[in-house]
Amino acid sequence: MDRQQRRSRWRGRMTAAALALACAAGLTAVAAPATAEPVRPFYVPPAAIPSEPGAIIKTQPMSLFATLPTEQGWPGKGELIMYSTTLQDGTPVAATGTFIAAAGPWAGPGPRPTVVIAPGTSGQADRCAMSVAFSTGLTAFADPSPSISANQELPSSAAWAGLGANVVIPDYIGLGTPGMHTYGNRFEQGHAVLDAARAANTLAGVGPETPLLFWGYSQGGGATAAAAELLPQYAPELNLKGTWAGGPTADLSAILNQIDGALIGGAIGYAINGMLVRYPDLQRALDRVSSQAGRDMLATLGETCIGDLIFKHPFLRTNSLTVDGRSLSEHLAGIPEAAPVLAELKVGQLKPQAPVLITSGRNDDTVPYAQAKQLAQDWCGRGGTVEFRTNELPPILSGTTIPNHFGPELIDGFSPNSVIAYLLDRLADKPISGCSIN
Repeated sequence: MDRQQRRSRWRGRMTAAALALACAAGLTAVAAPATAEPVRPFYVPPAAIPSEPGAIIKTQPMSLFATLPTEQGWPGKGELIMYSTTLQDGTPVAATGTFIAAAGPWAGPGPRPTVVIAPGTSGQADRCAMSVAFSTGLTAFADPSPSISANQELPSSAAWAGLGANVVIPDYIGLGTPGMHTYGNRFEQGHAVLDAARAANTLAGVGPETPLLFWGYSQGGGATAAAAELLPQYAPELNLKGTWAGGPTADLSAILNQIDGALIGGAIGYAINGMLVRYPDLQRALDRVSSQAGRDMLATLGETCIGDLIFKHPFLRTNSLTVDGRSLSEHLAGIPEAAPVLAELKVGQLKPQAPVLITSGRNDDTVPYAQAKQLAQDWCGRGGTVEFRTNELPPILSGTTIPNHFGPELIDGFSPNSVIAYLLDRLADKPISGCSIN
């Protein structure tokens, strides 16, 4: 490849990166004001965390940024919330999120539901917590370095709040609150989703019999999938009616291989950082194969938002982080300490008790199609009620994430015969059983 071809490819990739951010900002904000990073005392938890999962620790009114077709403002009242949840080992911990109380009548079937929207990847730094961007849509930070964070879940939260549901959007463990965000950890993401549902029901003044829906895509799809299968043992009192696990991050080993060198390849650092804080044996093993530059980069990635990956660390290849030039994925495949960790964190090991819709793009260049389909097959093998839908959007600028990963989210989530229609049918108790894999 000559210099001109290389330059052309790079310009194309950076154009895609700019379009990625523009797309994210366009979906989540319209002329949102950029603000310097605020002091966030609310996110500091008390010394003692309630032992009861889902207990409300504190709340604070928050403004909500949205531009709705009716131009009548946001259909609900926003609150910044802190609630109790648990780590992988059962230790109580505080998590934060956004609660949107319904302002009007419920427009769907049956009683008014609680909808938990699990966010997609926003980053690993505290400033990336989805609730931080909820009041402005798009927030800019100057400290510790220039950065931005966008509210990716504005469209979905506006849709469900507009229907009259009570909506809660968890930030996950370690996002906003102290500690490392355990990205991709099925236990902790699942707990955060389930306990957000408990907290939302309390704030809405309703009981556990309230119909419950889970909505999530990408990291959010992995989180709702984990919550759906953990519910029978962790939160059996909740009345889950249906789950969307779109483009789910179910198998980290497959995902790490796929995104190495892609536009948001730095998200590999999020997953590895999350694993290392819970599995110290893996930390020691990776220290043997990581270069000093690699360890420094992992620390840097732990303080970034998704926008930073696009503009500061695009197309990161992990062979630049090791002592021998082999990728971190290759090393993880050969490190004995890694196999049991990746196996334990894989979603699909328990049977979800409520129906689940899984969607995935055949040409998804970020979250592999095959592992999403495998999740459906694993659950079907356990007797779950599962529908798997394939999105056939053709490949566009492969490796740039936005067209091939987020394109299917918009198509599947909001088009006719959409995910919303599927979940409304579950609230209407329309009969569904068995497995359908298309």
